[in-house]
Amino acid sequence: MPEYFTFLRDNSWKFSRFRGENLDFFHVFWYKSFIMKRNLYNKLLEWKRSESRKPLILKGPRQVGKTYILKEFGKNEYPSTAYFNFEEDPTLKDFFTGRIQPDRIIEKLSIYYETKILPHKTLVIFDEVQNSPKALTALKYFYENANRYHIAAAGSLLGLKVGHASPFPVGMVNFLNLYPLSFGEYLEAVGKLKLRQLLENKKDFESLIPAFHDELIDHLKMYYFVGGMPEAVKQYVKQKDLKKVRRIHNDILTAYLQDFSKYSTKTEAIRITNTWNTIPTQLAKENKKFKYSEISKNARARDYYEAIQWLVDAGLVYKCRNIKTPKLPLSGYKEDNIFKLYLLDTGLLGAMLNLSARTIVEGNRLYSGYNGAFTENYVAQELMAGPLFEEVHLKELYYWTNNSAAEVDFIVHFKDGLFPLEVKAGISRRKTSLMVFGEKYSPSLLSRATLRNFRQQENLCNYPLYAVAHFPILGSKVTC
Repeated sequence: MPEYFTFLRDNSWKFSRFRGENLDFFHVFWYKSFIMKRNLYNKLLEWKRSESRKPLILKGPRQVGKTYILKEFGKNEYPSTAYFNFEEDPTLKDFFTGRIQPDRIIEKLSIYYETKILPHKTLVIFDEVQNSPKALTALKYFYENANRYHIAAAGSLLGLKVGHASPFPVGMVNFLNLYPLSFGEYLEAVGKLKLRQLLENKKDFESLIPAFHDELIDHLKMYYFVGGMPEAVKQYVKQKDLKKVRRIHNDILTAYLQDFSKYSTKTEAIRITNTWNTIPTQLAKENKKFKYSEISKNARARDYYEAIQWLVDAGLVYKCRNIKTPKLPLSGYKEDNIFKLYLLDTGLLGAMLNLSARTIVEGNRLYSGYNGAFTENYVAQELMAGPLFEEVHLKELYYWTNNSAAEVDFIVHFKDGLFPLEVKAGISRRKTSLMVFGEKYSPSLLSRATLRNFRQQENLCNYPLYAVAHFPILGSKVTC
């Protein structure tokens, strides 16, 4: 009999199990109570409690759930919440004209909101704050003169639209980034909390029992299709209708295309769109290095550099830079003209390629060319969204090549060492490139991510793809 969870908060997240003969009733109850728990919630709690708290800016692409999580946070953790959306209500900008006086601004907003905004007791949310550069600048003065007010701003395209119209409050705000749901968050959202806990409590490379391993593989393949965009996940949980899930993907892609035109010049929008459209097919190649010639025969790097940077700054793509010499700092050895581009979400990748759920989940001969693309893209997502442990936080992705002889998909700096990770879409034992890297640089640990179970053999560790969020810490803690 299936289990249905509703997440309740009483100083911590708890779950309740409901069983009964009338399953339709429990479907309705659970869906109405559906709460999408995000890892970021704990960071918001830390922000609220911090003695050095500053106004918060929550960054992230459109539709990853920034508004949702801030409203839930306000509802759960504060007596009241005051929400202001600068895109829906352009007149809000008028409150920030002239001399910036935080107390006066709060007074005006209280009148406008028709509710008293109280120090320490009201969470004030400025949504789509990029539409008001002066509101963004005002955060500096709230920090300096009125930090008793808890201000959380959210923006999807910060740095793109704000430009130089108003100075950015560097050093005067706290930043957090929100990404699409990770695989662990997805597992919990679809009611597989115990499977998520099983993974997160893993302390070694002892294989999982086959039943758990196989179930996690099945969920991973479905995650490739559904992805981590909250609305798509919610639709999948609610009705299991994959056509509706794909419709949501396409709606999100349409909204992104509209943003290209809305927040850039006509010429820039064309280049951004052309770059964006070519990424899925470039990932499907055996050599996933981004090539300008795939955009058009006459495309030049200098013409499309700004377009690529626009997509990176908007959080829509992750740039993985090539290094030929794995030394610290990695940023000092990157080659700016050699890189890969990954999309922010595998669900959107599948929609852009117009691949059906059956093709992705079951796989077939026609899909084999895209299998590696989905796998690498998924791993890039997991690494950027943040591993299970606070010790690792990646701001950039890197990969290593040795001319055309070998390629290791990801190189991660952790503590004082470099950890190579080779990614395989299936269960292949071939590790030629990883061995080349090992013989050339003698790292303490070599790692692979495949569909195989957990396994350690001397200094070679295999992470099941569903557990790649453990990389590289799990390996670094075991005795090699």
